[in-house]
Amino acid sequence: MGKNARKRQGRTNGPTGPGSRATPTVTRGTSDPRAILWASNSPWAQTGYGQQTAQATQRLNADGHKVAIASNYGLEGAVSTWRDIPHFPRGFDLYSNDVIPAHMASWANANQGAKPLLVTLFDTWIFKGEPWEHVEHIASWVPIDHSPIPPDVAAWCKRPNVTPIAMSEFGQDALLAAGVEALYVPHAIEKVFTPTESITTPTGRLTGREFMGIDPDKFVVTMNAANKGRVPCRKSFAEAFLAFSMFADRHDDAVLYLHTEDRGAMGGIDLHHLAQAVGLQPHQFAFVDAYAYRTNIPQDLLAAVYTASDVLLAPSMGEGFGIPVIEAQACGTPVIVSNFSAQPELVGDGWLVEGQPWWDAAQRSWLITPTVPSIIEALEAAYDRGQCSSDKAIEFASKYDADYVYERYWRPTIKALTLSEVRP
Repeated sequence: MGKNARKRQGRTNGPTGPGSRATPTVTRGTSDPRAILWASNSPWAQTGYGQQTAQATQRLNADGHKVAIASNYGLEGAVSTWRDIPHFPRGFDLYSNDVIPAHMASWANANQGAKPLLVTLFDTWIFKGEPWEHVEHIASWVPIDHSPIPPDVAAWCKRPNVTPIAMSEFGQDALLAAGVEALYVPHAIEKVFTPTESITTPTGRLTGREFMGIDPDKFVVTMNAANKGRVPCRKSFAEAFLAFSMFADRHDDAVLYLHTEDRGAMGGIDLHHLAQAVGLQPHQFAFVDAYAYRTNIPQDLLAAVYTASDVLLAPSMGEGFGIPVIEAQACGTPVIVSNFSAQPELVGDGWLVEGQPWWDAAQRSWLITPTVPSIIEALEAAYDRGQCSSDKAIEFASKYDADYVYERYWRPTIKALTLSEVRP
């Protein structure tokens, strides 16, 4: 319970984090461009997948590859262009199964001098239908947030036309345990995530505390998590709220700041009802401005929010990666995460909380439920440390810089795929 992440055990074959996994070396740029269709959220979407789409496609395009984006969330009704990159709309099917293979055929036909490659960044269990069998080569950047790998995910990754790319060391090891070798590319963050005391707005300077509406002398626990799903509620809002309410009973200066949708509009839960059920008082929690959240909060402002927070609370039931954990540390803020799936390997400075197994019947695999006492213990440790910026967290997060990750991982991965190394 409440283990400091510096004491993490479990991996004994070298250092953790980017740089610890062997990859081939390639020269800068490419002399063998691919025709890459990137299928995921639109690059302007305020999601982790949208953020990674924006990062990777711009860098692949700059390297000379023929890049287009196929949206499964964020664009519909017309073909568009984003930063000189063609952008195909989503289909009628919820996950665009009806149109992504056709988009790939169209893009390959338009770029016949380049070998086609479809890159997917989404949960692979949603990919259904016979058209996928006709796509020559699919590289799936696959999130693994259960243990063991859910059967549908394993079945997709074993397809002869699919090369899986793990986004975490946990995921790569879990795939190997299922009999599937995978390449490895971690998620990344842009340089905007750095200690940020304030940003410039049309009306002047704005600090993170001012945007949050929280006094400077408060101890701020921040959650930045999508409010989606009820069974399971993967971000563990219930356990986090209950633990914080018990913690706040001992510390009248503690405030929980929630960077998320509050009423369950995206298929989540009503967090106001949850706050009432655990006895949180109005002065003990605050939500992000709902309109600002829906209309795009700039990343530099989010960096100011992280900088103004004393700890990030992210005790998920399972994570394929967990981008806010790296973003917060890049801004000097320690983190609290569950000791399960990809989460432990992402902590340079913070605490791990324990949990008990939770059977996900839909996925036929296990998540965990973080225990309330363990979360409280971690919150107390963060409170005892007090308000300070962590140089250790900043240094650790630098290994997930988008330029570094592209140079160290994406270039050799695309090279390996170009050489038809379907199984690395």
